[in-house]
Amino acid sequence: MSIVRWKPLIHQLPLVRNPSLSLREQPKRYIRCCPKNPSPSSSAGFVLGSKPDSGRNLRPIVEAKAAQSPPLSQETDLISSEQFTVNRIKKTYGKVSVKLERRCGYEARWMLEVSCDLVGKWILHWGVSYCDNQAEWDQPPPEMIPPGSTVIKDYAIESPLNARSEGQSESAVQIEIDGDTPIGAINFVLKEEETGRWYHNKGRDFRVPLRGSSEDEITLSMKQSVSIWPEAFDQISNMLRKHEESDPAPAPILEDNSDTSSKKPIIAFHEDYTVIKEEPVQNSMTVTVRKSDKSSDKNIVDVDTDIPGHVVLHWGVYMNESKNWHVPPPPYPPATKVLRKSALQTLLEKKSLGLGNRGSFALNKEVKGLVFVLKLDEYTWVNNMGKDFVVPIENSTSGNEEKIEEKPGTVSSTDKSVDTNAAPYTENLISGIRNLVDDISSHKNKAQKTNEEQDNILHEIEKLVVEAYRIFKNSSVVEKPDKSVDDTSKTPTQLVVSSGTGNGHEILCQGFNWESHKSGRWYHELGEKAKLLAELGFSIVWLPPPTESVSPEGYMPTDLYNLNSKYGNIEELKDIVHKFREVGIKVLGDVVLNHRCATSCSENGIWNIFGGRLNWDARAIVADDPHFQGKGNKSSGDNFHAAPNIDHSQEFVRTDIKEWLCYLRKEVGYDGWRLDFVRGFWGGYVKDYLEASQPYFAVGEYWDSLSYTYGEMDYNQNAHRQRIIDWINATNGTAGAFDVTTKGILHSVLERCEYWRLSDEKAKPPGVLGWWPSRAVTFIENHDTGSTQGHWRFPAGKEMQGYAYILTHPGTPSVFFDHVFCFQEEIRRLISLRLRKKIHCRSTVKILKAEKDVYAAEIDGKVAMKIGPGFYEPERGPKNWTVAAEGADYKVWEAS
Repeated sequence: MSIVRWKPLIHQLPLVRNPSLSLREQPKRYIRCCPKNPSPSSSAGFVLGSKPDSGRNLRPIVEAKAAQSPPLSQETDLISSEQFTVNRIKKTYGKVSVKLERRCGYEARWMLEVSCDLVGKWILHWGVSYCDNQAEWDQPPPEMIPPGSTVIKDYAIESPLNARSEGQSESAVQIEIDGDTPIGAINFVLKEEETGRWYHNKGRDFRVPLRGSSEDEITLSMKQSVSIWPEAFDQISNMLRKHEESDPAPAPILEDNSDTSSKKPIIAFHEDYTVIKEEPVQNSMTVTVRKSDKSSDKNIVDVDTDIPGHVVLHWGVYMNESKNWHVPPPPYPPATKVLRKSALQTLLEKKSLGLGNRGSFALNKEVKGLVFVLKLDEYTWVNNMGKDFVVPIENSTSGNEEKIEEKPGTVSSTDKSVDTNAAPYTENLISGIRNLVDDISSHKNKAQKTNEEQDNILHEIEKLVVEAYRIFKNSSVVEKPDKSVDDTSKTPTQLVVSSGTGNGHEILCQGFNWESHKSGRWYHELGEKAKLLAELGFSIVWLPPPTESVSPEGYMPTDLYNLNSKYGNIEELKDIVHKFREVGIKVLGDVVLNHRCATSCSENGIWNIFGGRLNWDARAIVADDPHFQGKGNKSSGDNFHAAPNIDHSQEFVRTDIKEWLCYLRKEVGYDGWRLDFVRGFWGGYVKDYLEASQPYFAVGEYWDSLSYTYGEMDYNQNAHRQRIIDWINATNGTAGAFDVTTKGILHSVLERCEYWRLSDEKAKPPGVLGWWPSRAVTFIENHDTGSTQGHWRFPAGKEMQGYAYILTHPGTPSVFFDHVFCFQEEIRRLISLRLRKKIHCRSTVKILKAEKDVYAAEIDGKVAMKIGPGFYEPERGPKNWTVAAEGADYKVWEAS
C-alpha cells in the first residue's frame, strides 16, 4: 500500500538530492506550501513533485513503505522543529599505481608509469635524486621530461596525467628513462589541479628506487627522513655497526654507497598506494518534535538527514537549563546501545533510493531538550560548528545555539565567549547556579558519584565561577576586587578552571628553536632568561623534548625514561623547571607519543625491539607500518615513516605511557604537555593519558593542509578548522590544539593584502579561535615553520602584525623564542596590554572592518586594534581610547 507523507512546514526546507548525482543531473523539484492562514481543517504541510502538473496541484512523493510517523493532523501537533546545516568531509578512496618496466624491444630503455583512478585533473610534481646525492630533489635530464610539462624552478617538474581513454576516470603519465642514467630514485607527489590540494604517501613523498632492493630502499628512506639531522644519522650508523660487531647475525648498515650505486642495474618496480581525496560537503538535517497520538505523556522526535551511508545518532537529553547530558529511561529505538550510562547511540534507518537516513523515537514530556552529535564512522564525528546539536522541547522558542550565544546575558553551554556586561545576564547566571544545585541534589542519595558526574559538575562550576567573577570584576560597586581569585600566577592553591586547559589567561612562550640543542647546555642558557620571560608577562614556557633521541632535536625518542638529552641532563632539567616555577611560570614538556625508535633488531633483522625500561617489541607497533613489521592493530591515524609507529590500542602500551607521564609530572615537575604529531593516533587515547596525568595545560600539534584552488587559498576554511576541532572533541576537550587555520589565513592576508579574509561568513574570526577559542592556541611561528628549517615561514617583516592579532584576540597566544628577542619591546607592550585589560581565551570579538587593506576589531569592549595599511580609528564616544601600542601597519588602543 502506498502512503502519502506530509511533513510540517519549518524555517527552511532542504530539498533532498541524490548524493551520487551532480547538481545538473538532479531531477527538478517543486514545492507548493499550504495557505498562509490555513483553516482549522487544513493541514500544515506541502507536496513535493518531480514536475508541475497542468492543473493547480503538484504530485506528492509516494513511498512504497509505510511512513514511520503519522502525518500531522493539526498545526498544533508540532512542538518544535530545528534545521541544521551539517558540514562534513567526504572521503573518496582511490589508487595510485607506480610501474617501472623495461621497454619492450629496448635493452637499455625503461618506462615509468604513474596512474591514478580518482576522478579529476591530476598533476605529477616530480624530481630526481642522483646517486651521489640521494637526499635531494633535482631536475631530470631534458630528454626525460614528458610533453606538456612545466619546469618548477630548479628542482622539480610538473607533468599532467592524461586520461587513458574517453569516459574513463583513470589517468596516467609516462616517463622514459635511460638505463645508463646516474639517477638513483624518482620522487613525486600528486596535485589536484582544480583544488590545488597535494597528495602524499602518508605524509611523505612517493619514492621510486631505480637501483637496489626494497631493503636498500628502506635504508635509503630512513636516511632521507633524518637527512636534516647529520649528527643523528651518524649516531644510527655507529649504533648499527656496534650491533653488527656484537652479533654475528646480519644487520642493515646505513652507509654512503654513492661510489657504487650508479653501477647497479635498474630493477623493475611495481607498487600500488591508497590515496584519499577529501572534499568538504554540506548536508542538512531536520529534527522535529511533535505530540504523540498514542500516549499523552510522550513526545515523538523525528530525525531526517540527507547524509548518505551509515549515520549514528550519539544522543542524550537534558532536564534543565544547564543542558547536562542524561540518558532517558527505556524503551529505546531499534539498533540503540547505551554507552557508559552517559549517552545513547542509535543507527538511523536508510531512506529509500539511498537519499539519506531517518529515525524516530519517543521521549517523556519531562525532557526539556535533545542534545546530540553524529558519528559517521569509527573516527569521524560531526557536530554543530564545534558544539553539540541542541533541540529544545516544551516552551523554548529556539534551539539555535548560535543565536542564543549572541544574545546578551546568556551563558553558553559550551566554551564560547559571552558578553562582559554584568547586568543583562545576572539573572541567567543565578538561574544557572540554581539548576546546578538541583542537578547535584539529584545525585545526593548515591553513595558515590561516578567520575563522569563529577566531571559534569566541575565543568558547570568552572563556567559559573568564571562568569560570576567577571560580573564581580565589572560591577561598578566593587572598587577593590579580590585578587586571590584573579591571581593566575604563583600559588599551588590557585583556581584551576579546567584540567588541561588552564585558567584562560595563559600566554605561552616556546622556549627553544631548531638549533638550541647544539650548545649541549640549553637548559642552563634558557634558565638564565627565566626572570626576563616572567617580566615580559609569560605564564607558561614550552621546553624541548627531554628524552634520549636518535635525532639531537629530540623528536626521535628511544628510551623514554632516559632524560639525558642534547639539551642537558636530568638534573639540569629539574633545575630549569624549578627556576621557572620560582618566577611563576609553568612548564610544558614536549612529549612524542606517536612513534619511538627501536634499539635492536628482531630475529628477522627488523628494527622493532625497544630498549630501556619500556622494553616493548613488535606488538607495540601498528600492523600497517610497512617498514617495521608491527604485530599490533591497524593505526588509528597517519603513519610517521621515519620510526616505528606505536599502537595505542594495546593496553600495556597505554599503561606504560600513563605511568611515564605521571613520572614526568612527579619527578621532573612538568605542569603540562605539548603533544607532538597527534594526527598519528586517535584523540581518545590522549583523553586517557591526560586524565591519568592531570596536566594544568595541554596542547596538541594537529597539522593539516588548508584548502586551495588553483594555488590560491580558499576563503572558506571551515573544513580545515573542523578537522582540528574534531580532534579536540575526541579528547573530550581535555586539550587544546595549535590554531594552524589562523596561521595559514594570516599568511594569505599579509602576503596578498587581503585583510577581508580575517572575517568568516558569520563575521567571526575564521580560525579555530572563532569556533572554540578556549581550546585554540594561536601562533605565527615555531621550530618547524621558522628557525633554520623554515618549512612555512611567516611573511618577513609582517611578524608584528601577526602578534598584534593573536595577542589581542581570544585563544591562548604562543610566541616563538626567536621573536621574543627580535621584537622584545613591541611584544612586551602587547602582552602588558593583554594582562592589563584582562583579555583571555574566551574574550569576545566584534569585527569592525575586514576590507582589502585593513582589519579592525574591538575585544571585550576594552581593546581596539587594526592591522594593515588602511585607515581605522576608534569612534569617539563615551569610551576614551588611547594608543597602547603601534608599529609598522598595526595599531592598538585601550579604553580608559
